[in-house]
Amino acid sequence: MKLKVEGIAQEEVLRFRRRGLDANGQSPLIRCSEGGRNPCRHCLGLIGEGSEMLVLCYRPFASIQPYAESGPIFLHAASCDRYASDRLPDWFASLDPALVRGYGADDWICYETARVVRGAELTAACESILDNPEVAYVHVRSKYNCFQCRVDRA
Repeated sequence: MKLKVEGIAQEEVLRFRRRGLDANGQSPLIRCSEGGRNPCRHCLGLIGEGSEMLVLCYRPFASIQPYAESGPIFLHAASCDRYASDRLPDWFASLDPALVRGYGADDWICYETARVVRGAELTAACESILDNPEVAYVHVRSKYNCFQCRVDRA
């Protein structure tokens, strides 16, 4: 199965960089990356040590409903290109463990799809979950439940 993996939309990122409010109604904080474990959810790359980053609460859903989870994310404070590929970034293999779960077209969790997997198993897990016709898309999250990216069928 061919996948479609994208970072957070450019319009959202620009709004946050202009100090737009996050899911908690607060302006993003500006911090310096400690390097290594601060992934940008737009370019899906790791933010270099000492680089400015935005820290904010993000809800990757269009509307508020019971399964519209929110949590902390990082974004490069400076401009970066949105990730768009048919595969997960290589560094995702180091997400150990990672959480994956499918969502229906109504943005509700499809419970039977939720899995905790090793980073190296993420692609296979996403493909397997997307084999279920009731699943519209998959979220990849860190072991801390922080949103990493959305994966769709290509």
